[in-house]
Amino acid sequence: MEVGLTHIYCGNGKGKTTTAFGLAMRAAGRSKKILIAQFLKNNDSGERNSAALLRNITLLPCPENIKFTFDMNDQEKKDMAVYCKGLLDRAFFMAEQDAYDMLILDEVLPAVDSGIIERQTLVDLIINKPSTMELILTGRCEDKSLYNYADYVSEINDIKHPYSNGITARIGIEK
Repeated sequence: MEVGLTHIYCGNGKGKTTTAFGLAMRAAGRSKKILIAQFLKNNDSGERNSAALLRNITLLPCPENIKFTFDMNDQEKKDMAVYCKGLLDRAFFMAEQDAYDMLILDEVLPAVDSGIIERQTLVDLIINKPSTMELILTGRCEDKSLYNYADYVSEINDIKHPYSNGITARIGIEK
């Protein structure tokens, strides 16, 4: 029986979500069944558009409009916490019930760092995940102790980025 491992793709650099979606594409190409939940993001990304075209990738919906956590007021953070907890619970329930081979929780790590999702909730889900399911966690991660629960940890560092020169996200490259 195959063993499902846990991956963390983190850091300040560009490419964490792209890496996770690349793994989804690889798994889909081998007839694996993939579920993707994105936290603190909206539906507007090229990765989502491409993944939606593949029959064995399921994308859970994202809100249409979402603020950065540092722009949210206390009530918006509370509302986002309820939403994200529900999304996390739904993703793990579906992954278990429908026997997904891979579950991607994109940007779940900053949701934990900002207090939107409780750390222990995520840890419990990691520990109790189906043994054959590959679990992918992405995002900037201040809580390095989460690395203890992963089999892979890859840090993507921002050495140089066009945003520093005033170039904002471009369609097809950064979004």
